Amino acid sequence: MQEHDYIIIGGGSAGCCLARRLSDAGSTVLLLEAGGGDKSPLIKTPIAFTRLMYDPKFTNRYRSEPEPHLNNRTLSLPRGRVLGGCSAINGMIYMRGQQEDYDDWAALPGCAGWDFATLLPYFKRSEDFQCGPPDAYHATGGPLHVSQLRPEYPITETYISAAVAAGIPRNDDLNGATQAGIGRVHVNIKDGVRHSAAAAFLPPEVRRRDTLTITLNAQVHRVLLDGDRAVGVTYRDRKGVVHERRARRSVILSAGTYNTPLILERSGVGDPAILDAIGVPLCHALPGVGANLQDHYQVWCQHHVATPRTMGEDGKLPRLLWSVLRYAVAKQGFLGFSAANIGAFVPGADGGRPIFQIHFTPGGGSMDASGAMVPSKRSAVNSTVTLLRPTARGSVHARSGRLGDDPVIRHNYLSTEHDRQRSIEGFKLLRKIYASEPFASAARGELLPGEGVETDAEILDYWRAEGMSVYHPVGTAKMGSGPDAVVDAALRVHGIAGLRVVDASVMPLLPSGNTHAPVVAIAERAAELILNDGGLA
Repeated sequence: MQEHDYIIIGGGSAGCCLARRLSDAGSTVLLLEAGGGDKSPLIKTPIAFTRLMYDPKFTNRYRSEPEPHLNNRTLSLPRGRVLGGCSAINGMIYMRGQQEDYDDWAALPGCAGWDFATLLPYFKRSEDFQCGPPDAYHATGGPLHVSQLRPEYPITETYISAAVAAGIPRNDDLNGATQAGIGRVHVNIKDGVRHSAAAAFLPPEVRRRDTLTITLNAQVHRVLLDGDRAVGVTYRDRKGVVHERRARRSVILSAGTYNTPLILERSGVGDPAILDAIGVPLCHALPGVGANLQDHYQVWCQHHVATPRTMGEDGKLPRLLWSVLRYAVAKQGFLGFSAANIGAFVPGADGGRPIFQIHFTPGGGSMDASGAMVPSKRSAVNSTVTLLRPTARGSVHARSGRLGDDPVIRHNYLSTEHDRQRSIEGFKLLRKIYASEPFASAARGELLPGEGVETDAEILDYWRAEGMSVYHPVGTAKMGSGPDAVVDAALRVHGIAGLRVVDASVMPLLPSGNTHAPVVAIAERAAELILNDGGLA
């Protein structure tokens, strides 16, 4: 039977970073990824994220259970199933969140050592920052390329100026000393090509190492336990053959917020009542597995604009032909675009830390039945708003003990009065920016939601009927101490030796922004923690 020092379950943002760092140290590593390889041109081309996120070849197309506070709608919750994980299909925005987020983590019982001052060197360790000179917050030379998009569309500056007029200060570094303000976002795009965690941490020379084995199309069924110690895994390959592998030091779960709790539960680790309901024998009681689910939830607001130059026009014939040629030759233009080029972080009416995140894209459109974006028939732009730190909590649990059954996901979006009232406030903020000069002079009417959505009740109805996930789920294997915690401050699963969780599921609280950058920082610190204790604890 094959043995490795470490077995990493999941080749996403955390798994790719861990595989690199543990392999750098000379350890033998087996990286198991449920999906295939990352060579597709769709993965390389940034704008193709609009297709990738709903393509079953690259994505687990999960759906929520009917959400009671969203008119019982089931929401699309895609997750990357490919080497690189969600970093291979996402909108490529690199956002750390607020310094206070991590200080809040560290203040929780059992989470010491996760404050911002401690984490900052790990953010910098992975970073190859190309948006200005290195400073106290940024570094060059790391594996992960961080850049900004070219200022392609003049309507972007029009929107920024309107936001400034509406009272939002300009901020040229949303990952710097303060997050508050509006500015160009940082993205993981290198020379016009997506720079996923797989591209960053697992370049060809790393993939060829004798100490690193990457096994694709490997669906992990469960972690093997010998008493109170993890000793290996079982997985099924694409032909349906079941394999068993052993770990000399430790097994590391990096399968993500939705899949990590499923694997734990299928392994007999979790809430005894849940395990009994799905017919899995209890090996170790941890009631917090699958609980504490948090996510960002957003709505769109689109405007028809006077300018004939938006992403929508560049994505339609005949201009699309020029866009394709320009990208093929110079890796510039519409096809090299991320999910947004502008971000804003804004406090509520009562002041304090920013509680709203806004994304702006110089293009409008809708989604077709497959989830792919369809450009607007008219020149249009789109902005979205989300409440950064919602109070709603949900859960993720296994539907059965069988491999392949989708998880039971309940987010409970808008289930608290706090979240409902703040969401109404956030939507009004989008309209305030659009109504400010100079954007007001360029505007030619609101396309979405349009007339008929004016009162607070109508705005809330719009949130219920049309809102969607921002795809930032966290928290289902939460770090800390106490009855609902799953891992300790070193990310070791409570009560089981040789088993760690390293992904967004360990976050006790949702960070104020996109989650890829924080997950990479967690993995950087986790690799050091693992190597310092020999991976045996």
